[in-house]
Amino acid sequence: MIQNILTKPFSTPYGTAPFSNIKTQDFLPAFKQAIQDAKDEIDAIVNNTEAPSFENTIEALDFSGEQLDRVSNIFFNLNSAETNDDIQKIAQEVSPLLSEFSNDIALNEDLFKRVKAVYNLKDSLDLTTEQQTLLDKKYKSFSRNGANLPEDKKQKLREIDKKLSQLKLKFGENVLAETNKFEMLITNEDDLAGLPEGTIEAAKQLAESKDKEGWLFTLDYPSYIPFMTYADNRELRKKLAIASGKKGFHNDDLDNQDIVLNIAKLRFERAQLLGYKTHADFVLEERMAKTPEKVASFLNELLEKAKPAAQQEFNDLQAFAKELDGIDQLEKWDSAYYAEKLKQKLFDLDDEKLKPYFKLENVINGVFLVAQKLYGLEFEEINTIDKYHPDVLTYKVTDEKGQLVSIFYADFFPRAGKRNGAWMTSFKPQSIKKGVNERPHISIVCNFTKPTKSKPSLLTFNEVTTLFHEFGHALHGMLANTTYPSLSGTSVYWDFVELPSQVLENWCYEKEALELFATHYETGAVIPMDLIEKIKASATFHEGMQTLRQLSFGLLDMSWHGQDPTTISSVKDHELQAFESTKLYPDVVENCMSTSFSHIFQGGYSSGYYSYKWAEVLDADAFEYFKEAGIFNKEVAKKFKDNILSQGGTEDPMVLYKRFRGHEPKPEALLKRAGLIKA
Repeated sequence: MIQNILTKPFSTPYGTAPFSNIKTQDFLPAFKQAIQDAKDEIDAIVNNTEAPSFENTIEALDFSGEQLDRVSNIFFNLNSAETNDDIQKIAQEVSPLLSEFSNDIALNEDLFKRVKAVYNLKDSLDLTTEQQTLLDKKYKSFSRNGANLPEDKKQKLREIDKKLSQLKLKFGENVLAETNKFEMLITNEDDLAGLPEGTIEAAKQLAESKDKEGWLFTLDYPSYIPFMTYADNRELRKKLAIASGKKGFHNDDLDNQDIVLNIAKLRFERAQLLGYKTHADFVLEERMAKTPEKVASFLNELLEKAKPAAQQEFNDLQAFAKELDGIDQLEKWDSAYYAEKLKQKLFDLDDEKLKPYFKLENVINGVFLVAQKLYGLEFEEINTIDKYHPDVLTYKVTDEKGQLVSIFYADFFPRAGKRNGAWMTSFKPQSIKKGVNERPHISIVCNFTKPTKSKPSLLTFNEVTTLFHEFGHALHGMLANTTYPSLSGTSVYWDFVELPSQVLENWCYEKEALELFATHYETGAVIPMDLIEKIKASATFHEGMQTLRQLSFGLLDMSWHGQDPTTISSVKDHELQAFESTKLYPDVVENCMSTSFSHIFQGGYSSGYYSYKWAEVLDADAFEYFKEAGIFNKEVAKKFKDNILSQGGTEDPMVLYKRFRGHEPKPEALLKRAGLIKA
């Protein structure tokens, strides 16, 4: 047997990942060993001579492959946050192995017979609600993945899944390579006009780090967003915007067009093979929305409410740009720039005025304080556990009794081996095994502006809400308290998973919460009341256009997955058609959204992008409850923790939500908050 650090339990503090002792070359043998061990565990279930029972089949299946999950979590988290060529190469090699292994389980007839035997007895078994959910989920994981198919179709399914896993990986690698490849070096200081001092300093530092003279801008968000928002030079904004929009759309070796078409067609073929009309029909069966028709009517109802407001906002913005700079036609690279100028004019609110109050360390303490006031959690920074990069912060999270709740990792700054965006993930899930409550290891990853020589990391308000958002996901992971790992934490219906994250963003707009952490990084002065009022007043600024933008992504997703895509030959033409009902800006010929739409072509959001808006309805309705009782009301917080955060996927999410709220969510709360209907 091959022995390496990844093939046995970790003898580290809290059983944390021993990053500094893991060598890249350990992963492949560890994966192979862990897959073999997991296969042996499955064989033991199948060959058990006792009659199939919940314990010896369903429960045993859920706890199998623990080491494989552990290795996978560590490896794929590194592939997102700290990757390199070697890791990417292993990912390409490992993905088909994992895909094959999961198919080996899903298409294992003898295993399915045992699961089916228990499933057929479910009414006579005295199961808890969580056990009933697990049984139902395990049975469906077979039936929805081809267990009832004849052998030739099972083989076809295996081939499709193998191809899909490789295509999704390649898609993500191309996007990352495109992001890293583009650089815009500015050597004329006049071209920096309008940019904030901190952005200029960061660009200078970046150029120096690459031995270049001048100021360097990239497609990483902390570089890209400020440039698009503040740079007076319209031509350079255009250059950067087109570069960003062209990712994967260059007809070169990093092009994603064929990959997009192939993924969409393979997903459709897979759904048809399993007896579903489309990929969306297959996916939505396991979502709160249930059907593509329900999603379409949900998106179109919101579109109907948002479109007039969005059109009016666009007209006003265009008139403002014309008055200010004589711009006749507003283009996509003008949107953030003029929106920021108009926002400053209407609300006298400038992100640059706000940033001094949002020093990263203070915001981190702020989100910890909010969690303490709501859920009684304590966060202690510890340096006794390993990190995968020096930038990573590590914390021990305990409850009011001092008991361990979770280990928490936070990774805030961009670097070459890290993909753009922000996400929450876990290195180890929570579960209860042999009476021991295994506590989770949770991580959030963001891309915020790094400290410079003269300034700490100061966040824009948008970055503050991003941190709260990801931390909301983290709380869902940390406070998990279920028996079975596959039902723990964020393992919930996809259109429910954004509720804990989106609801926490609401605290960023409340005086009571802001006064806990929004203090000036130089003077220590608390954020002035008038700025808080302006933040609240501007919260619905351009809400119509923002809503339209989100809806356009949801409609694009459904256009790829909610119909037969086999006749689509041009990614760009298809996209234009999908965007028709939400279009405000002229199309940019050189650009294409789908070729870098990682959420749906690499991540897990295919047929699920609508869920951001769906969850907004839930979060607006849920936060209304907190507001009525007081935003730090312990009773409401306890109900949210007991019925939502700790329960994971143990019950139908609508049942859990109604238990917390007392009724089904009402879209009016969202429309009122967004200013799209009168309160």
